[in-house]
Amino acid sequence: MTNHRWKFYRAGGLDQLVFRNGQDIVNLGTLDQKLWVALACPTQGLELDERTLTLLDSDKDGRIRPPELIATVKWLGEVYKNPDELMVSRDFVPLSAINDKTEAGRGLLASARRVLELVGKPSASQIELADVMDRAKIDADVARNGDGIVPLEAAADPELQSAIADIMATHGKSRDRSGKDGIEQSHIDGFFADAPLYLAWMAKAAGSTALLPAGDATAAAAQAVRAVRAKVDDYFTRCRLAAFDPRALTVLTGSDAELAAVAGKELGEFPAELIKLPLARIEADRPLPLARDVNPAWAEKIKALAESAVAPLLGPGKSSLTHAEWTALVAQLAAHEAWQAEKPATKVESLSVERLRQIIESGAQSKLSALIAADLALAPEFAAIEKLETLIRCQRDLLTLLNNFVSFAEFYAHKGATFLCGTLYLDSRACHLCMPVRDVAKHGAMAGFSKAYLAYCDLSRADGSKQSIVAAFTNGDVDNLIVGRNGIFYDRKGADWDATITKIVENPLSIRQAFWSPYKSLIRMIEEQVAKRAAAAEAESKKQQEATAMAASQADKTPLAETKPQKKEIDVGTVAAIGVAVGGIATFITAILAMFFGLGMWMPLGFLALVLAISGPSMFVAWLKLRQRNLGPILDANGWAVNGRVKITPRFARTLTDLPSLPRDSERALKDPFAEEGRPWGLYVFLLVLLGLALAWYAGRIDPLLPAPAKSTTLLGELAPAYKPPSNSPEKK
Repeated sequence: MTNHRWKFYRAGGLDQLVFRNGQDIVNLGTLDQKLWVALACPTQGLELDERTLTLLDSDKDGRIRPPELIATVKWLGEVYKNPDELMVSRDFVPLSAINDKTEAGRGLLASARRVLELVGKPSASQIELADVMDRAKIDADVARNGDGIVPLEAAADPELQSAIADIMATHGKSRDRSGKDGIEQSHIDGFFADAPLYLAWMAKAAGSTALLPAGDATAAAAQAVRAVRAKVDDYFTRCRLAAFDPRALTVLTGSDAELAAVAGKELGEFPAELIKLPLARIEADRPLPLARDVNPAWAEKIKALAESAVAPLLGPGKSSLTHAEWTALVAQLAAHEAWQAEKPATKVESLSVERLRQIIESGAQSKLSALIAADLALAPEFAAIEKLETLIRCQRDLLTLLNNFVSFAEFYAHKGATFLCGTLYLDSRACHLCMPVRDVAKHGAMAGFSKAYLAYCDLSRADGSKQSIVAAFTNGDVDNLIVGRNGIFYDRKGADWDATITKIVENPLSIRQAFWSPYKSLIRMIEEQVAKRAAAAEAESKKQQEATAMAASQADKTPLAETKPQKKEIDVGTVAAIGVAVGGIATFITAILAMFFGLGMWMPLGFLALVLAISGPSMFVAWLKLRQRNLGPILDANGWAVNGRVKITPRFARTLTDLPSLPRDSERALKDPFAEEGRPWGLYVFLLVLLGLALAWYAGRIDPLLPAPAKSTTLLGELAPAYKPPSNSPEKK
């Protein structure tokens, strides 16, 4: 362990590392991983070059972890003369910055010079990422690109090029780095292992009349015999059985039922029933006809037998074949069939014997192996090109990755953290905390623990592109945030997407919103109840209208009855109920106002207590949740492994969602010609307060606050509810 001195700063409730110089980077392996903000991140879905992340992902599991970053910075410490070079983000590395005192540095330096030579910049003093990515020029030399594959163009000798083509035709091919087809050492070894075996087998038949009784036509003769041998043996056996017992003749030729089955088939192609019938009509000791009277399903194969086997081996012009001749024909080919059974399994038989001997005798095997060996000698140099690419990409991207992994400096500095994908404009707000999402249901189950108000949106463009994001609303209110609302999303490249809210994870958004929440809930409840009652009344009214219309339609079918005007009577019970209700409401209001005004000078505190009793609980819950907002669950749901509680404090949260504001020095006309006519709410409130004061005065609740002439007991006397007779009056006595 080194005694390297680190610097930290406080943000998001965490002590986060400050990268001041290259030594902070190369000594990263000595920092306690409990102090890292993240312990893993995916290689996809970040606003960082995916190729860079793939190169750093040494185990290719799609995730970056501390051991991989530590190994990278350790390697960079060996490669650079001064690791402070890593503090500058650029897509090139000066050759003078590479350490030629270490083995890793010397290898990269040699690779850089080789690349510059191949791309036509041999005197350049720096290697750029574009140089390394110019594979067309780097791999253009097919004979010296280190991949161990030899295309046709790698051989200057036409005879050697022809050998390469034959090997590719028989043993396959591989794709060279330059994009051309060629052969590897395994192809060469396979070809020159097969060719001698095949030639040795072919040598056994050279000049042998026993193995090749028909010369070069023996193979065709054997094939023709092999195709019909079982069927011809069947024919001669049936003829011998017919000679043994004439009664079997009908059965051996084919029954009426079998022939009827053939007759009932579509004979465009030979059915299986016809193929099963004998080659020809069965008779005792009858020779096999070779031209006429042959089963049509076998006619072509019998014709091939006559032309390819019978004619060259038994003589031309034969129109039939006896059993003895058939036996002799098979015997002549027995040695050839035994030789064929010894044929080795190779891939070179498509080439002639002469061509195979020519390739072997030309020394092509050693020449091709030498070409491959020369190419492979450059393999380490070309393998280092990927390392060189990693070096340049680390020069450009590593510090950004560290400030979004070991610490979240770029996130808290509003410099565009790699996990943020753009800005959502919706409901007169701009939400900057937006992340890509692959599985909304899975992501929402985890992200809800962040205690943030989240809106999941589907994005689409005119070209058919689609994706999903999650946006955190951290400022304003939630009254108009509902599923189905549309907005516009701008990605980090400036492209605009149509956005539609598909899912909302509700959490408190601000203390102000929590304060008004109970009142808004009450208003919504009242509106819902009024709407329900209005709907019920409308349904009842419609029902009565339908009944009236039905009665009117039947009026001409019933005699008119004398109608008498009905007396309008007053329902005493209804009047009494209304009076009781009004009296109760008045008593309740009077009691509340009397209690309130009875507080005297403490009335403001009483009003504050009433407000806190209504809004206090929701404000307290909101206060707790707002201080628990955590970025970690949102990132974890995207495949990160966040190491601690990365808080989104209320103050920081307000910077993540911008509210609308007019530009400075803008002119604004406050009069709205289309504004609704306002109701005299002030007058209504004044009259309500005045009524309350009057009721409280009448009840004597505010008499202690008034002078004697203004008290209700003075002005109303015995009519005042609070009136008390003097102690010396007769009533008292």
